[in-house]
Formats: sequence, C-alpha cells, structure tokens
Amino acid sequence: MTKRSKTSTVGWVEHSETQQNPDLSLTTPPAKRLHPLSVAPMMDRTDRHFRYFMRQITRKTLLYTEMITAQAIHHGDRNKLLGFDPAEKPLALQIGGDNPQLLAKCARIAEDMGYDEVNLNVGCPSNRVQSGHFGACLMAQPERVADCVAAMRAAVSIPVTVKHRIGIDECDRYEDMSHFVTTVAAAGCDRFTVHARKAWLQGLSPKDNRTIPPLRYDDVYRLKQEQPQLWIEINGGIKTLSHSLVHLQQADAVMIGRAAYDTPYIFAEADHDIYAADYAPLTRHQVVLAMLPYIAHWTEQGTKLHSITRHMLQLFHGVPGSRAWKRHLTDNSCRPGAGVDTVNAALAHVPGPMSKNIYQPMSLSM
Repeated sequence: MTKRSKTSTVGWVEHSETQQNPDLSLTTPPAKRLHPLSVAPMMDRTDRHFRYFMRQITRKTLLYTEMITAQAIHHGDRNKLLGFDPAEKPLALQIGGDNPQLLAKCARIAEDMGYDEVNLNVGCPSNRVQSGHFGACLMAQPERVADCVAAMRAAVSIPVTVKHRIGIDECDRYEDMSHFVTTVAAAGCDRFTVHARKAWLQGLSPKDNRTIPPLRYDDVYRLKQEQPQLWIEINGGIKTLSHSLVHLQQADAVMIGRAAYDTPYIFAEADHDIYAADYAPLTRHQVVLAMLPYIAHWTEQGTKLHSITRHMLQLFHGVPGSRAWKRHLTDNSCRPGAGVDTVNAALAHVPGPMSKNIYQPMSLSM
C-alpha cells in the first residue's frame, strides 16, 4: 500500500507507509522490507538540490540530509537548514549532538517539518565534530547515546535511528560494538546503520577514515545474526546494486555513500532491482529535462546555478560526451545569469535522442 505526499508543482513522490512492525527476517524479499536501500548522509553533498536530483533517478530509495548539528537547528535559520521539497521523501534528518534535551527539541522540529526519520550521528570522526563531543567519539559513551535516544524517542512518533562505526581507536572488538548496540537498543532504538570500518579519532582525516581502516562486513553480519530483532543496515565501500543485493542476504538494508555521488545513475535500476517496481526509470537525458523546471525556479529566486548543477556533473559518468557536459557546466554555471539555457547547452554535448528537447521556462509556484 502506498500513499502520496503533497507534491510541489514539479517532480513527483511515491513512498511506502512507515512500517510499524517491519518483517526483520532475512528471508523476506528486499522489496517487502523497510527501507532496504538508502543514500548516506554526506557533508557538502546531500543538500536539498542533490536530493531532488536523486529523486528523479530513484523514487523509493531513502535519502538523508547532511549532518546538521543540534546547536545549528536550535539557533539557526530552520527553513534554510531543514527546508525540503516534498518530492524528496522518504527523507531522514541526520543530527549531530550529545545533549539529550536539545536533541529531543530538534527531533520534534524535524517531525513537525515532515521528516520521516531522525538519525543520530555516532560515526563522524572529524576533529571539529569531536570538539563538540559528538560523532564517532560517542561510541565510547554508550550510556550517553542511550540517554539521547531515549529523550528523542519520548519526544516524537517518527523513528529514531543511529548511525555508527564498528569501533573507535583500540575499542574495536566485535564485543565492544555489540555492547554499544545492546545498550542503545535498550533505550528504544531498533534501527542501526553500521559503517563497517573502525574510526581512528587521531591521526587520520575523515577522508582517510573512509578508506584506510579495513572493512569488516562479517562483524555487521554477525550483529544481525545475534540480534535478529534489530533492523541492521550495512554501510561502507558498497558501490553497486549487485553488491547491495549480496549484502541484503545478510543485513536488512544497505546504505551507499560516495558511489551515489560519483556514479548517481547506478540508482536508475534500484526501484526495479531492490523494490520490484514495474515502471521504467528516466533516461539520463530525461533526468536533466526533469530538473529544468526546478532549476528555473531556484535560479529565479537568486540561487546560483552551480549550487544545483555541481551535483549533476557525474550523471553521464562513463557515457560519450560526459567530459564535455562536465566542462560546460563547470565553466559556465557560475557566470551571471546562468540558468536553464546553460544546462540545455551542456546537454547538447551529450549524444542522445532528447538533446534537442529544449525546455522553455514557465511560471512556477513552489
């Protein structure tokens, strides 16, 4: 059964109702599971423009915001930080923080704004995040995380989930992770996204922490085997849908990160391969054309074209004309007046049946 959210004048949205009692058996086909596929929260990547772009490629994949700190939500411009188009749903807000009361307030704000889920970041290893006493360093304080989760759960009816690593520094045994998850689960969290690498809090950059610590998928599989009552999502180094399908034999769900940004069109088959949808995806050219009304709206409001098209550069990855597409957008998207015509000119560099289907801007109400 599906329901349709209120949509804007451009784009579309269709998503499954939040399942109150999802089937957590790994024998359940992925299409019948709760959010079997998601795009990871990524700083400076998964903003509203990227999410709207991804929604033209996949209707059903769960999308996440960038991590936003609880302090920023509490004190900042909420519409700017948290605003989204209904077409982006299903959509989760990832929050960074360690103050239970403040996190509870932020969770209520997220629910009031229409988010489908609130996720607590316990995986980011950056020095800036550590200085705020949240992110991956919180794995050393499972009771504190449990307090945060309990406060958030008491404040909202939408799911409260946790994204974490398999360990930090020398606290990286499977037993350490299992203790962390068990402690947090006792506070009411039943959904965990596990990045299958440990994090070094000193000595490695966030970028290096995504690649240097070895992947330990078996630890995530074991967690699901030993705690089958929990919804366990696996993350880290997963680059294709075929790879995802392998992991879905051992975990409830798969989260894809950098590959979603570097090769976004791999998600074109996600609705069919993961969700068993019976409709055809948009072609790459159709994705661009579907973005044009959105681009027209935002550039008319003063948004720089580059803020949108920077997320679209890799759409034609591996396709003839990709280099010319990227070069044209890179060279021209920051120019004064850059807009729909700029994108149409870039699209003309890519061979395809729809290269000449030029969009004419119209008045939009979004």
